[in-house]
Amino acid sequence: MSTNPGTLPPDLAELVDDFSAVGPKDRLQLLLELSQELPDLPERYADAADSMEQVHECQSPLFLKVEVGPDEERPVHLFFSAPREAPTTRGFASIMYTGLDGEPAETVLAVPDDFYTDLGLAEAVSPLRLRGISAMLARIKNQVRAATA
Repeated sequence: MSTNPGTLPPDLAELVDDFSAVGPKDRLQLLLELSQELPDLPERYADAADSMEQVHECQSPLFLKVEVGPDEERPVHLFFSAPREAPTTRGFASIMYTGLDGEPAETVLAVPDDFYTDLGLAEAVSPLRLRGISAMLARIKNQVRAATA
């Protein structure tokens, strides 16, 4: 494992462990299962194209929005819009949601930019698709920085 597990929030570290514990074919299956767990958008983001940021690096249309709570912990809440017929993209979004939603802003910003390499998906999906998950994390961090500046 290249990432220091101490730098990952517990839910994200658990996902990394789950992925690294299985072979490449099972990793793809795990990603597809996660894609089905991505929550629907709240009504206020019904028009994703107008109210959310598009991640152009993703091969399928993916939009995201980050909200940071006002209290001391500054909890981060993530919202994603990705088509159901794009399970890889939805799976990546679900990893971000499961691993980072509700975590303090400081914790989200501390996630290593390349944490996704520890998921072992390089053997299961194309480098172009991996660029999508990298871009998602970068945009999440940018929105967190903007909200906490």
